[in-house]
Amino acid sequence: MLLERLAEQLAAREAADLRRELRTATSPTAPRQRVRAPDGRERTLRMFCSNDYLGLASDPRLVAAWAEGAQTWGVGSGASHLISGHTAAHVALAQALAALLAPVVPQARALTFSTGYMANLAVLTALGGGDAALFCARLNHASLIDGARLARAPVVLFDTPAELAPLLVGSDAPIKLIVTDAVFSMDGHLAPLAELLALAEAHDAWLVVDDAHGLGVLGPRGAGSLAHLGLRSQRLIAIGTLGKAIGVAGAFVAAHPLVIEALTQLARPYIYTTAAPPALAHTTEVALGLAAGPDGDARRAHLARLQARLQAGLTTLAAARGWRLAPTATPIHALIVGDNATALAAAQRLAERGFRVPAIRPPTVAEGMARLRITLCATHTEADVDDLLEAMA
Repeated sequence: MLLERLAEQLAAREAADLRRELRTATSPTAPRQRVRAPDGRERTLRMFCSNDYLGLASDPRLVAAWAEGAQTWGVGSGASHLISGHTAAHVALAQALAALLAPVVPQARALTFSTGYMANLAVLTALGGGDAALFCARLNHASLIDGARLARAPVVLFDTPAELAPLLVGSDAPIKLIVTDAVFSMDGHLAPLAELLALAEAHDAWLVVDDAHGLGVLGPRGAGSLAHLGLRSQRLIAIGTLGKAIGVAGAFVAAHPLVIEALTQLARPYIYTTAAPPALAHTTEVALGLAAGPDGDARRAHLARLQARLQAGLTTLAAARGWRLAPTATPIHALIVGDNATALAAAQRLAERGFRVPAIRPPTVAEGMARLRITLCATHTEADVDDLLEAMA
């Protein structure tokens, strides 16, 4: 019966065009990548689905840094941070992250995590328990949703700052956390962070911002969405991932020193997991320097040109097809086609023409909002963008 029940659930997903397929890359992440399909066929596709926005993931300088880190530190950390796994490499990375976010969070300290999912769970469960209340943007990433569920605190959803304001007025919780993505990952638009911070200031709340898709892409030195908007406050708790634009892996929280100390003492995803390999921390520190320096500036400028080129072409295509193009300020471009079958068919036809553009369907997005999610990397060329637009047309 148990296996029959699972088979029925999977068959229902298949019938609703919700089945996902696991593809296997057989070459490093890059605009052109060898991919093996579930049927075993292997081919080179032009990839418009990676979050490696600055194109650093396969950079030879980072490959060399990884080798150097492994020669220095070995390949494992051996234990959790609070036992024996915390090394000078982790300290150096945390200091570099704190320095990058210092214009946003006064006196910033940083704490590193193995994944962004763990960082979000850590913040919300450590700070959102007891007599706290969580005010969460409705479009938040699954990791923030799960963190809010695990926090065991009342959760209120909002769409806009205007909707949030009276909710804060009506709350008598002594600890309030406003929780939002900085860049909503399925369409690319920025959250109204300035308005949310003003509400946090007015109602004695924390503003927790997951900047997974803004870090490295937006702001001076790639410091992210908050820096891009010129925001600065001790009420900010900035979360960032290091496996997207920074090109490596892991995540961090940057906040006031007392917040970081509270996470160190209370956050179960930090306390009870093995520390990331110090070689990885060393490589990430090198990657952060590249992303924040002149090379990163050049890559962001090229990426901005590609974004404008793609946006113009998609605007024309969307108008011709009666589809909708989500507004975006980032390398994420969402062409909303509506039903699951249409999105799947479009993605398949693009694959037949040599382009990997995924169809995003519920529950990742709302019912009736299936879409093609196109992402750009700084290692794409203008010709890549033009060829994609031609294939889509």
